[in-house]
Amino acid sequence: MTQVCLVGDDAVDLRYELLSRETARAALATYDLHEPFDNSVAVDTVSLGAAVSLLNDLNWYLVRFADCALVREPSISTEEWLSRDLAEGVRDGDIAPEATDTYLRIYGIDDGQLVEPMHATRVEGAVPEYDLRDVDETVVVRVTESEFGGPT
Repeated sequence: MTQVCLVGDDAVDLRYELLSRETARAALATYDLHEPFDNSVAVDTVSLGAAVSLLNDLNWYLVRFADCALVREPSISTEEWLSRDLAEGVRDGDIAPEATDTYLRIYGIDDGQLVEPMHATRVEGAVPEYDLRDVDETVVVRVTESEFGGPT
């Protein structure tokens, strides 16, 4: 199963915004929603293609209410997420799955919430330690070269 996680903007309740609108509610109706991070909505889809398609269906809402959209494709990594752009590039065949692990956006998790990302590249195959603040855990998101260092 490919997982999609939408992380809400701090100023909105993402679940409410999605489920209070008919089109978004219909797009999510067949999925079991869960919340891996504060103010997030996650679902399991059948494939990378289905995950990207769902994100495309929800694009209007994502632009307005989400900070980021993440995709976890187990054939690429069971621990790390892909950015939406990277997932789309892999789905379209523009990016080889084995070429997705260079550029990273590493988020800290503080009290269940994703906090400021640190941009990094792997050092000798290892993920650098998150050093922007003390956090309980981290979340590693693989991003495209063009996203690297850009706004989240």
